[in-house]
Amino acid sequence: MLRPHTAVPPFPHARWWRAGVVQAVSPPGVIDLEPGYLEPGLLPVDEVRPLYAEALAEFGPAALGYGANAGAEPLRALLAARHGCTAEEVMVTAGTSQALALLCTVLGRPGRSVVVERTSYDLGRKIMTDHGLRLREVDADGEGVRPRSLDRALAQGDDVAFVYLTPTFHNPTGTVAGEARRRELLAVAARHGVPIVEDDAYAELCLDRVALPPPLAALAGRRGVIRLGSFAKTLGPGLRLGWLEAEPALIETLTGRGQLVSGGALNHLTSMAVTMLMGDGRYDRRLSRLREGLRLRRDALVAALRAGLGESVTVDRPAGGFFLWLDFGPRRDETSLLAAADRAGVAVAPGSRYGSTAGTHLRLAYSLNSPDRLAEAAARLTTAWRTEETLR
Repeated sequence: MLRPHTAVPPFPHARWWRAGVVQAVSPPGVIDLEPGYLEPGLLPVDEVRPLYAEALAEFGPAALGYGANAGAEPLRALLAARHGCTAEEVMVTAGTSQALALLCTVLGRPGRSVVVERTSYDLGRKIMTDHGLRLREVDADGEGVRPRSLDRALAQGDDVAFVYLTPTFHNPTGTVAGEARRRELLAVAARHGVPIVEDDAYAELCLDRVALPPPLAALAGRRGVIRLGSFAKTLGPGLRLGWLEAEPALIETLTGRGQLVSGGALNHLTSMAVTMLMGDGRYDRRLSRLREGLRLRRDALVAALRAGLGESVTVDRPAGGFFLWLDFGPRRDETSLLAAADRAGVAVAPGSRYGSTAGTHLRLAYSLNSPDRLAEAAARLTTAWRTEETLR
């Protein structure tokens, strides 16, 4: 879990970047590579500011109404056109965390199982266990879950609610499953009649000129796959806005829940505001600038770590997302590495937080700091970790 630090980092609106206003910030003097946040300078304050006025001018009082249960049709239509489905297959959500929690109540019940990778998103795991679901871990490799491992897990006869996968820019490892692997996983899940929940929060953040495989949901025609998308990573988590793609029958079930029948659309005014951004190309221009900013940060951190650590640590260069996954092998001790990083004034995330891992790993976020601060963090870490290894 993120720690409730209180501090004011050196950003333009620093007086608001403090405990009680934002979720978590780092202590004075600490360079925080732990949370998956965007650096404040990467958040589109000036771009978002006029959108609410535009939405109120365009939609009038309807923008302040309850909104359609599945979300306003203009935004759903834009998302459907962008992702190759129909508006009836899209539901507006308050982000991937809210959507996952909703699916846990609809697809699961206490005591049922969810199949997850041995190493997978820690807070997603918490959402599922908070709903009384049991996690069944399966083996993975450089492309994610191994199909044979998934087949064995689903063949054991337990009451499995769904399979939870992040095939694109996996959190925490950054891996991407190829199209052949995706089709194999879809075939296994379909053979056992178990739905897949595809967490695709980072799909828009490809930082290299590579062609990504289609989402699982697209390959399956949304049959048996529920895809979760989010504006938290591309615009800002404070918007509390995302979407869900699924078969129309499941959308009807989800929107028939009492919360939505009573309250209507989730975050309706914000969805109207984002409709204005997406409708005229501004969103794509925003994405281009964001990708370039993240690319500079990723490359600065990778280069500095590789220069300082040499071949003693595996530092993969992910093609997208927010994170680096460092592999220290079986001989290094996580507790000692974390203590050394702490003494150096750098916060990093322990690999053990994300489930079972072979060897020792740490996750480092490059999204929250400037390239210069990332280079400084890498210099501190490499010195601290080399010293720690010498003293062992």
